[in-house]
Amino acid sequence: MGDFYDQLETRSADQRAADLFGRLPAQIAHAKARAPFFARLLADIDPDGVTGPAQLAKLPVTRKSDLTDHQTAQPPFGGLTATLPSDLYRVFASPGPIYDPEGKGKDWWRIARALYAAGFRQGDLLHNCFSYHFTPGGVMFETAAHALGCPVFPAGIGNTELQARAVADLKPAGYSGTPSFLKTILEKAEEMGWDHSSLTKACVSGEALLPPLRGALKDLGVDVLQAYATADLGLIAYETKAMAGLVVDEGVIVEIVRPGTGDPVPDGEVGEVLVTSFNPDYPVIRFATGDLSAVLAGQSPCGRTNIRLKGWMGRADQTTKIKGMFVHPRQVADVVGRHPGIIRARLVVEKEADADVMTLHVEADGAGDGQAIADTIQSVCKLKGRVQFHPPGALPNDGKVIEDKRA
Repeated sequence: MGDFYDQLETRSADQRAADLFGRLPAQIAHAKARAPFFARLLADIDPDGVTGPAQLAKLPVTRKSDLTDHQTAQPPFGGLTATLPSDLYRVFASPGPIYDPEGKGKDWWRIARALYAAGFRQGDLLHNCFSYHFTPGGVMFETAAHALGCPVFPAGIGNTELQARAVADLKPAGYSGTPSFLKTILEKAEEMGWDHSSLTKACVSGEALLPPLRGALKDLGVDVLQAYATADLGLIAYETKAMAGLVVDEGVIVEIVRPGTGDPVPDGEVGEVLVTSFNPDYPVIRFATGDLSAVLAGQSPCGRTNIRLKGWMGRADQTTKIKGMFVHPRQVADVVGRHPGIIRARLVVEKEADADVMTLHVEADGAGDGQAIADTIQSVCKLKGRVQFHPPGALPNDGKVIEDKRA
C-alpha cells in the first residue's frame, strides 16, 4: 500500500467525479427500489438524469434531525434501509433514540482508510476505547482494524486505571477513542509510573481536537489524527499526517450547503455538510448531518487529491424561539430566495428593553428595498423584523444564518 491506502486516493479530480457520478444513478435507483422512504421521496426523480453535481443539488435533502420521527412512523429504520432487518449483521441505538443498521461485509463503515492515514499497519495492536455498548463506535473501529490486519484490545470506556495498566502490559501501538480520554489514560499511567511508550499514534473522533489537547498528547508521545465519521454514514473525512484539513473519503459525495436549505455554497464558505453514500444497505441520498464545515482550497500536501474540509465548525441547526414562535434557517433562506438582490443574510436576535427584536442583516450589491424585505419577513416568519444592509463580504463567514445574542 505504501503511503496511500489505495489508488483511489491519488486519482485525478476528473476521474473521481466520473467514477462517483457514474455510479450514482444506479445507487439512486437501488434506493428507490429497495428503501420505501426514498421510493416516496424520489418518486418523481429519474435516476439516469442525475449525472453531476448540478443535478444532485436539485434532489431533496434528508435530515439527520428528522430520523427519530421517521423511525417512529415506520419502525425500526424509517424505511431508509434497503436491507431487511433480518438480513443485517448488527443493530445499534444512538441518542434520540436513532437506530442504526450494520450490514454484512468487510469494513462496512470504511474507517480503515482513516486508521491507515493515522499510521496503523498490519500487526499493530489497537487499544480501542470507543464504546461497545448500544452505539457502534467500538465496532466501527474494530472492524476497520481487522481489515488492516490489526489485532484489537476492546477496552471500551471507563476504568481509567485498568486502561493504563493494559497499556503498560499489552504495549499497544496505537489508540482509538476520544482524545480527552486518551490524555486521561496516559496521565494515569504517568501517575502510576507505568510505561506507555509503545503507544505512539492515535485515530480519534467523537469530540473536538483543539490545538492545546493535541499538543499535550504530543508531549506524552502520541501523534494524534482525527476521523470524521457518523453511525449513519461511516467515514466522511479524515486527517492525514499533513494536518492540513480533513480529506474526504473515497466512498461518499460531500456537498456544503447553506444551512436550512439544499443549496450549495461556494468553496470556502461555511455551510452544512451533506453526504451521499454508496452503501448498499443504507443508501442515504443528500443526508444533512447537522454539522458545519467548509471546503479548503487546493490539494493536501500529503498527496491525496480529494477535496478537504476545514473540520467540524459547529452545528447547523440554529432554530431559535422568538416571542413564542420558532424561527428556522429554512425560513431565512425562503426570505432570501424571494429577493434576488440579496447575496447573503444573517438574522440576529437581541433583547431591547426586555423585548425580543430581530434584524435581518443583508449583503446586497446596491440599494435594496428594505420595506419589501421586512414585509417578506413578517409573511414567512409571522414576526416583525428590521432590515439592515451591508456591502458584499461584510457578514462573517461562519455558517450562521440565525445568531441569538440574547444570552
